[in-house]
Amino acid sequence: MTTVIYPGTFDPITNGHLNIIERSAVIFPKVLVAVANSPSKKPLFSLDERVELVRQSVAHLPNVDVFGFSDLLANVIKSRNVAAIIRGVRTTTDFEYELQLAALNRLLTKGVETVFFPPDEKWAFVSSTIVREIYLHGGDVTEFVPTAVLNALQTRCEK
Repeated sequence: MTTVIYPGTFDPITNGHLNIIERSAVIFPKVLVAVANSPSKKPLFSLDERVELVRQSVAHLPNVDVFGFSDLLANVIKSRNVAAIIRGVRTTTDFEYELQLAALNRLLTKGVETVFFPPDEKWAFVSSTIVREIYLHGGDVTEFVPTAVLNALQTRCEK
C-alpha cells in the first residue's frame, strides 16, 4: 500500500488544506496528515488542538490518519515507510521554496519524492495566516475553514 504524508502546521487547517487532503485521498490508498509542532511560529492553537481540528475536518475520509510530530520530517518519513510527500503550492514563491525543501527531503530520506498539488482556484488565495488575520480583525472566515475550525476560532477569541 502506497502511503503519502502531508505535513504542515495547520494553524488552523483551511478548506484549501482540506481540498488537497481530499484530492490526495482519491489518488493514494493511505494519506498521513502530519501536524508539525512548530513552536517558533507561535501558533494560535496548541499542537493537540490542531491535531484534533484536523481529525474532525477529515473524519469523512477513511484512508486518512492524523498525528502530531516534533521530530525532523525526514525521520518521521523513514519511521512510517512513506513513499511521497504531498505539498500544496499556491504561487511561484511557494514553488521556489517548496522545490528547495523537496530537494533537501529527497536527500535526507534517500529518495522520497515530493508531489506538488496546485490549489483549486477557489482556495488559491487562502492560507492559515490570512484566515487568522481576517478572523482576529473581525472578518468572516466561514467560507475558508471547516466548521470545527470556525467553532474553535470563536471559542478561542471569546477568551
